[in-house]
Amino acid sequence: MVEAVQDAGVVVTGAGGGIGAALARRFAAEGARVVVNDLDADRAHAVADEIGGIAVPGDASEIVDRAREALGGTVDVYCANAGVGSGGSEAAGEAVWALAWDVNVMAHVRAAQALLPDWLERGRGRFVSTVSAAGLLTMIGAAPYSVTKHGAYAFAEWLSLTYRHRGVKVHAICPQGVRTDMLDATGSAGDLVLKPTAIEPQDVADALFKGIAEDRFLILPHPEVAGYYQVRAQDPDRWLTNMNHLQQKWETAE
Repeated sequence: MVEAVQDAGVVVTGAGGGIGAALARRFAAEGARVVVNDLDADRAHAVADEIGGIAVPGDASEIVDRAREALGGTVDVYCANAGVGSGGSEAAGEAVWALAWDVNVMAHVRAAQALLPDWLERGRGRFVSTVSAAGLLTMIGAAPYSVTKHGAYAFAEWLSLTYRHRGVKVHAICPQGVRTDMLDATGSAGDLVLKPTAIEPQDVADALFKGIAEDRFLILPHPEVAGYYQVRAQDPDRWLTNMNHLQQKWETAE
């Protein structure tokens, strides 16, 4: 059991399935009181009923106040997990880019705006951002997703460096492929890059709880991502050349 989350009031967005549902189940198993959020009300209620949690369906950008009320007035842990896997190039439509920004970045910003006044007053709070390895690296065939996941990672990093001395803990989860509906929707690019090393959603939850126990910001369910990230930083041209080879391989296979 991780003492930091026992009896904590926890909110998990996008928890009707996939990583979110795995996080909700793990927090509940660790003794937390869990609000399950999802746009799909039926899925939110199903997971909440399974774990003895509370379903608060709706847009993740707008549920902090309702979740706080459901938890008796206090949110201790907020998991900004809801996301969209928008594919496409720079030519993706304005609506595609706008949705990716709104869900993958601005929903996190809005949650922080609602949570931080109370957390800073109390001197504690925990913000968990489900980012992606694409937020550290990139993903072929998915410009809106890659760019906004970089934004999500940058915002989590900014929260941590700004408020860690005031008791706010921040964790950025950056997996590669995870066996979820979102992975299935990535098509041939996901088949090439992500599926060969894909893990289960529960593996992501396990990695998060290990990171919480070790008080780590960056959570890498695929440990090899650390090496890729290091190469990207040390030799960006080598990194870009290798990624371009993947791009060409994908184009040839299309």
